[in-house]
Amino acid sequence: MRKRRFLVFILLAILAVAVFFLLDGRVGKETKQQGAASTMNVIDEALDVIKKEGVYPVDGDMLVEGALRGMADVIGDPYSTYLSEDEAAAHKESLAAERVGIGAEITRSNGKYIIVSPLKASPADKAGLRPYDEIVRIDGERIDGESLQKVVQRIRGKKGTPVSMTIYRPDDGKHLELTVTRDAIPVKTVSSKVIEERGEKFGYISITTFASETAKEWKTETDSLLKKGIKGLIIDVRGNPGGYLHSVGNIAGSLLKEDTVFAYMQDAKGALTPLVTERAEDLSFDKKLKKVPIILLQDKGSASASEVLSGALKDLKRGFIAGTTSFGKGTVQETFDISNGGEMKLSTHKWLTPKEQWIHGKGVTAEIEVEQNELFNEHIRLITAEYEDGDYHEDIAYGQRLLTALGYVVGREDGYFDASTARAIHEFRDDAKIETNSNMNKAFFAELKKRVEEFRKDPINDDQLQMAIGYIHHVVTE
Repeated sequence: MRKRRFLVFILLAILAVAVFFLLDGRVGKETKQQGAASTMNVIDEALDVIKKEGVYPVDGDMLVEGALRGMADVIGDPYSTYLSEDEAAAHKESLAAERVGIGAEITRSNGKYIIVSPLKASPADKAGLRPYDEIVRIDGERIDGESLQKVVQRIRGKKGTPVSMTIYRPDDGKHLELTVTRDAIPVKTVSSKVIEERGEKFGYISITTFASETAKEWKTETDSLLKKGIKGLIIDVRGNPGGYLHSVGNIAGSLLKEDTVFAYMQDAKGALTPLVTERAEDLSFDKKLKKVPIILLQDKGSASASEVLSGALKDLKRGFIAGTTSFGKGTVQETFDISNGGEMKLSTHKWLTPKEQWIHGKGVTAEIEVEQNELFNEHIRLITAEYEDGDYHEDIAYGQRLLTALGYVVGREDGYFDASTARAIHEFRDDAKIETNSNMNKAFFAELKKRVEEFRKDPINDDQLQMAIGYIHHVVTE
């Protein structure tokens, strides 16, 4: 009897435990669903309140976009961000092999939108646009007060479509109506030349970004350099912000032995995945590239994919790094499509050098430190405003900095136009053989821009490049 009661007790206990776990699972599941639902309800509640009760009318889609941006901002990572549909398209276009537009650089100066320079043989050039033309209207609508980004977006469009522009040409003192037909503008990311130094030939190759066609361009340029008999290679990634990992992987593969680990990917759990060089299916690089001596030029503007390349060359002792410490971006982003046409760009991995070093926030240090002349670091602008003694403006500070870098004695660079500034301007105008006075005006800024561009074009003024040439010559002839 006691045995039977004991068995009944055991069965009841087992049943109770089973019921408990069943209910606990349901409650847990329901709690999670309620949590997710309540989160969405809170967002919907806030959206409803703002739209119904707010004194300032706001478009509902804009509120949703604001919430999406807010979620990305909370992560605290400058590289994780929400991109609207237009921003996502612009981001993709920046790394594409070509862009659709008119082929002209535009700047904003004192509230005016000025053509800096149309590309040769571009739609803008063919339509007759010139430097210093001021854009007044686009498709019959004035653009006063709009952002530069908005103006550029309005000029861009579908290939083959026209955009009408009202421009003011200050040299002629009149307005003109021009129609430009948009077209595909090829984007070239790799360029090269042969440098001869004391009887030896070296290849110089510049990579501005790692875009979709960069590896193919790299092959074309390196093939050409090798056929010309170069003994060494200078790779310039100064100012290169990065780009596609597969592009830098192909380039690294052309310089390193096959099956070499050129970087590691590390996920959120810390798991490492090696990135290994392999033969590109559609590219056949010259085998001489794997043996030619290399020096890579970088600066603080060299980031991300640029650092993957410099980190690999340095850790594997395949090349020497010259210039300054790079930017220090050691994360990899992936983009995820959102149903509204936008994208969530999210940091999903860290990348490490072959020696498993994370360079984030530190950068890749140069083995030969060379500071560059200030004229190479200054963004050259097109300025049409006029300033005289007693004025104060950032444009004046810009002019003072350039005059100082060119060797003129100014005495200050804070934007206040004083007697020393006037003397330096007078001396500069006299040397340049333009109208001699002491004012900053369009003629002064145009000549200043011309002088700085000429200075930059002369390789002898590029201290970092000269150091690289000297080093590569020493390696080849030692």
